[in-house]
Amino acid sequence: MRTYAIGDIHGYIDELRRAHRLIAEDRARTGDWDAPVVHLGDLVDRGPDAAGVIDLLSEGIAAGEPWVVLKGNHDRMFVGFMEDPMRRDPGLSERHTWLAPALGGLDTLASYGVGTEGREVAQIQADALHRVPEAHREFLKALPTSYRRGDLMFVHAGVRPDVPLDAQVEDDLVWIRSPFLEDTRNHGALIVHGHTALDAATHHGNRVNIDTGAGYGRPITAAVFEDRDAYILTDEGRVPLRPPY
Repeated sequence: MRTYAIGDIHGYIDELRRAHRLIAEDRARTGDWDAPVVHLGDLVDRGPDAAGVIDLLSEGIAAGEPWVVLKGNHDRMFVGFMEDPMRRDPGLSERHTWLAPALGGLDTLASYGVGTEGREVAQIQADALHRVPEAHREFLKALPTSYRRGDLMFVHAGVRPDVPLDAQVEDDLVWIRSPFLEDTRNHGALIVHGHTALDAATHHGNRVNIDTGAGYGRPITAAVFEDRDAYILTDEGRVPLRPPY
């Protein structure tokens, strides 16, 4: 069973197009045009064209592309700001809001033409409500938080160890790091995730992390899974991604 996956995007539409191209080239080699492509979330923030990323993905799905798009914590924070600008996502520390420069929300707003300098939060949100298409807000709000396919489970951040996969909650699926990242046990499926940026995609045996830091200007990773076997897609073709044992 073949499944494609794309790591965190963070508004970098050219990198997303490159990932789609690598998948199209792999499809041409295999003749498989039906295998789903799972995007692991964080469509927005930090990069220059969050609006374009949402357009590309929503329009592709509407046109019949076999794409799955999962919700990331940054996508949820964007939706939360649009609904209530004073809302703080439970995953954020008390000293942060979505408008904190390090989180990249200002870049997302700029992609819609929303200026923020010298403006009150209420003014920023009012302008955003005018400029951000309702279809974009509804698209993000409706994104699923997981996708199960065979012996694989795709999520944005990870899962809570010792909780059945069908009982996971959204806060964990979009935000968790510890204790998930330290847990080496079998979770009941191979977990494919992003959220925690690494220099290179890494197979840990019970999970595969393909967030390679697009939010920090590094390339987006595209991968393909043949059942549990993982491969990174490159311009030269597939490169096996194996656990360290």
